[in-house]
Amino acid sequence: MSVNSGSALVFPSVEWFQALQEMVNADPDFRRLGSIDLSMGVKVGPRVFIITFEAFECSDVREGTEYDLIDLDFFLEMSEADWQDLMRNTKENGGADLSHTLNTLDLMAQDGISKNATGDQLRADLFFRVNQSLQHFFDSSAKLDTVFEPGT
Repeated sequence: MSVNSGSALVFPSVEWFQALQEMVNADPDFRRLGSIDLSMGVKVGPRVFIITFEAFECSDVREGTEYDLIDLDFFLEMSEADWQDLMRNTKENGGADLSHTLNTLDLMAQDGISKNATGDQLRADLFFRVNQSLQHFFDSSAKLDTVFEPGT
């Protein structure tokens, strides 16, 4: 799937995350943020997406299950409505505004948005150590024509 295909991509979907993967892997600014080695999840309602970063690139994107969360360094979890709010804000501003950054959302949510299924604090702390790279990853979605699943 090419990012410049001109067709809208549904969020959440593997294709949507693969479009981000293509963009950051071709983006020298993402590489300049430094090496990032982790496997993370993105939980949108009942759906789970697994994103793996190795060195200076996003190496894999796939759909997973709740059972996969235990093997990940951490996962980001928000309601479908909150994810849509984040995606709309990112599109409108060319990147998340200060009240919609991953860090701010994590700090403002009662239990945070970054979670670790095993309670392993070292793995969970990776979210904060690579936050700039993750923010760049999600901010890249401003370049996508994003639509949401019908009924959400």
